[in-house]
Amino acid sequence: MEEIQYLKEKLAETISANHKKGWSPATSTNYSFRIDSIEEEIFVSRSGIDKSEFSDKDFIKVDFDGNPTIEFKDFKPSAETLIHCILYDLFPLTKVILHSHSVYSVLNSQKYSDEILFEGYEIQKGFKGQTTHENQVSIPILENSQDMIAFSNLMKSKSELFTNHCFIIKNHGTYAWGENIFEAKRHLETIEYLLEVNWKLNH
Repeated sequence: MEEIQYLKEKLAETISANHKKGWSPATSTNYSFRIDSIEEEIFVSRSGIDKSEFSDKDFIKVDFDGNPTIEFKDFKPSAETLIHCILYDLFPLTKVILHSHSVYSVLNSQKYSDEILFEGYEIQKGFKGQTTHENQVSIPILENSQDMIAFSNLMKSKSELFTNHCFIIKNHGTYAWGENIFEAKRHLETIEYLLEVNWKLNH
């Protein structure tokens, strides 16, 4: 299917670019997409792949519980696949989810507790729904957990705070999403830019 292959190729290009930026070191981070014609399945990046070598062939299909479909039963999805499943469930218009392990997301998460606020930056308008630099933008920070069920419940309890299509996990990284790959990239690049500026301004 042309749409699936296109998204695999574009997302693989994005993963390579993010690796070069230092946002996806080694085998870290995970990415996914879905399409309207296959409503109950998600294409997610395969676990354990060096992101400098990731290709369009390194996606597997999982159901909305995070379990590999029958043709991929011998492959292991990321341990954080459930995060993607929850985001698609919470925000049904979402089609692409990106993840970053950037240095600045980790550093900022150590300095702030529940949220980080930005105000006065023109790039804030990179977040869908933001129309002026004069608004105060809040990005939630969630405590990290290896228990994905517990973390999923935390996400659900905080979902009303995800108004800017991204959040930070303490000492871990960022998640950002959108209705297409362009929008998801814009959201991730916007939050990563703000995190870098904030850290450099205050240190």
